[in-house]
Amino acid sequence: MEWMTLPLKRYADFSGRSRRKEYWMFFLFVIIVAVVIGIIEGILGLTGMIGGVYGPLTLIFALGIIIPSIACQVRRFHDQDKSGWFVLLGFIPLIGGLAVLVFMCLEGTQGANRYGEDPKNPSNADVFE
Repeated sequence: MEWMTLPLKRYADFSGRSRRKEYWMFFLFVIIVAVVIGIIEGILGLTGMIGGVYGPLTLIFALGIIIPSIACQVRRFHDQDKSGWFVLLGFIPLIGGLAVLVFMCLEGTQGANRYGEDPKNPSNADVFE
């Protein structure tokens, strides 16, 4: 559960690096919470109040989660030694979202890079060196 909530603890921290596990567990957490909120809104009859699709609880959740989501994605790009500005690829229709998905699935650089120590091996002590 710690991996799911770690980006919330680092709410607006755009520096450093994040592992794939942190990113995807947070993504799973967001999906689970969104489904639960959707069910609650459906039971209470709140769906369709905003833009004909989403209810007020979904809107509040989306607004609250946008900054940690972007921050986690920026740190994920940092793990691959890429600039956080790569997040803007997501604004390119069709191809951009696919490119970001591929980048989020790629392994980060081993060892320290310009954005910090390796989150998989923070002590940077390799056994066979």
